[in-house]
Amino acid sequence: MEARAITIAILAMGGEGGGVLADWIADLAEHGGYLAQVTSVPGVAQRTGSTIYYVELFPEAVARSAGQDPVLALMPVPGQLDVVIASELMEAGRAVQRGFVTPDRTTLIASTHRVYSMTERTALGDGRVDATVLLEGARAAAKHLVHADFDAMARNSDSVISAVLFGALAATQALPFARQQFEEAIRRGGVGVDASAAAFATAFESAAGDKIAGATNTQTGPPERSNRLQEQ
Repeated sequence: MEARAITIAILAMGGEGGGVLADWIADLAEHGGYLAQVTSVPGVAQRTGSTIYYVELFPEAVARSAGQDPVLALMPVPGQLDVVIASELMEAGRAVQRGFVTPDRTTLIASTHRVYSMTERTALGDGRVDATVLLEGARAAAKHLVHADFDAMARNSDSVISAVLFGALAATQALPFARQQFEEAIRRGGVGVDASAAAFATAFESAAGDKIAGATNTQTGPPERSNRLQEQ
């Protein structure tokens, strides 16, 4: 079977440490025998800006045996994502709307807390998108869904959500690395190590103990996409 890149998209808002999370994943991979590439596409339209961080990992041994470096993409391609990480529930909805999450391939890790979009905030009436609808859409779209209020988990750990999401990622076993390797990446980062490690452990242990809700999707057809999500 021909080797291919592992593809990961992180959808995060400003100040949530999305770049740190992407760097941890790249460091984890590079110390685990993979080549890594990280790119980002910043945005300013929603809630002081949201950014898509995109990471591709490729087995270094395969590249070396072929005698050339792999050609890695600079942006996520709909239908081609192995892992999608969303730091807020509407961001998970956006990932579904864009086709990043597919039932044949994607592990979706999503925080269920809400930071309301400008469209929701400026509506004359109650413009909030139903969180249940967002979560049901995420469940229908993903091969495997892991969801919890990761923001609350981070605050309870006196840390930031990126460390919690890193712990949830490790617990899914969606990447070919052990828990210890994830923790070593945090330590190599050298900033806020103790708090980040504690937050990581909280999320990992919660996921391992089935305290984080999960779902596996067996459908083969594409999920229906909400028009209301598109309007947001």
